[in-house]
Amino acid sequence: MTIIESSGASIAAFVRLAILALEYAGIAVILVGAVAATIIFARHIVPAGFAAAYLPFRAVLGRTILMGLEFLVAADILKSLVMPHQLENLLGLAVLMIARTFLSISLNMEISGHWPWQETALQRARAAAADDTSPQ
Repeated sequence: MTIIESSGASIAAFVRLAILALEYAGIAVILVGAVAATIIFARHIVPAGFAAAYLPFRAVLGRTILMGLEFLVAADILKSLVMPHQLENLLGLAVLMIARTFLSISLNMEISGHWPWQETALQRARAAAADDTSPQ
């Protein structure tokens, strides 16, 4: 028995609607981001050349895919509340979430050039370097 089953059909219907909204939002973010990244690429390729246009294209596309994946992971979390708690369903959901999490981490690393958990140390190092170079 889950919380959703004991609370009634109206909450389950709301959660299912929220899941659909999150999934559609994730898909829309990825599609709109792909179009925006392509437009940015097309605008920069002629004046700047392929290499200079590719970096912003890759960064924008990677960030929008990351944002879309966040919506899809949120939908998966909600799905775990309303789906029947059978081992097959839970294993499928776990595999999907692991794959999406791996994609998020690897995309984040590709965009930023470092692991996500190194961000705080890098920010401290940048702040320390800025303090050392500031006039006193």
